[in-house]
Amino acid sequence: MKNILIDTDVILDFFFDRKPFSDQAAVILSLCETNRINGFITPVICSNVYYLLRKTATHGKVVEKLRLLLNFINVLTIDKEIIIEALSSGFSDFEDALQNFSATTAGSIDAIVTRNVKDFSKSQLGVFTPEDFLRTLINKE
Repeated sequence: MKNILIDTDVILDFFFDRKPFSDQAAVILSLCETNRINGFITPVICSNVYYLLRKTATHGKVVEKLRLLLNFINVLTIDKEIIIEALSSGFSDFEDALQNFSATTAGSIDAIVTRNVKDFSKSQLGVFTPEDFLRTLINKE
């Protein structure tokens, strides 16, 4: 599993240092930064992270954090077709449907890493908690 979509909750675990989850988020982001895996987010994830970080920091600080993140995280596309597919899907959460179909449409994403695995039960991709993803990655090495 080289290419993963990293869901909002994992990014926020890292930025807000939400224990015990932040340690696993930090390892995943470090693996991305060192090019051992390729991490991806969507524009929706970026927007959500900005919005939530902005509640606790200035615009400038949040922009700085996002710029640093984007030095080693890639951004998938969301277009009209993905939105229509998400609207037509059986996902109960529209935002998660957008993430899922952005990842599946990209064609190169191997898995979604999220703490909300149940929200992606309709995904055709592998869906892992950060802990399970790291365990799987270590077992394959």
